[in-house]
Amino acid sequence: QAYMSYSNIAALTHLAAKPGWEITSTLDNIKIWTHEEGDMLSLKVEMQVKIPSHLAFSLLSDFTLRLQWDKHFLTCKVLQPVNEDEKIYYVTSPPMTGHKPRDFVILVSQRHPCKPSEPYIVAVKSVTIPSVPPSSEYCRSEILCAGFQIYSDSDGSCTVCYFNQVTSGVMPYFTANLSGSSKSIEDTALECIKFLE
Repeated sequence: QAYMSYSNIAALTHLAAKPGWEITSTLDNIKIWTHEEGDMLSLKVEMQVKIPSHLAFSLLSDFTLRLQWDKHFLTCKVLQPVNEDEKIYYVTSPPMTGHKPRDFVILVSQRHPCKPSEPYIVAVKSVTIPSVPPSSEYCRSEILCAGFQIYSDSDGSCTVCYFNQVTSGVMPYFTANLSGSSKSIEDTALECIKFLE
């Protein structure tokens, strides 16, 4: 378990630090970046939020609250708390046209910064639990690496960066957006900011 949580945090930190991120869209307080490597597309959404970083961290690390702002989450329940910094959740997503609804079993690891210049981290990856096997009702999907880094800008504001390493499993949600036919990433980011503030 210690290794799983370490690798979860390390994978997100590594993804965030990669060179070669390209900015694809800029709104008032939202920037969207992409990073391509082989058949792997990574996404970064940077949001300026007018609340203290520790508050954003406590709201974003509780995944049951995501239903309030992320329409890609249909249900979310805690399967087991691993320790105070780690929980395993079961999440379902609404069906895309012509597809079954998806489900995910994810480990969410959270870390407080050691120094003021470091971010709060909420890292997410899929895990396998024998007690929750895939069912015929859902298409079991995998999250390789996703999560949030939250940097403090001042006492009352912070920068929230959301990352997702997009696999073919979650690709349908993003392709329409990046081709410009949908604004779901921006819409979700705006909902996230509204929820946090």
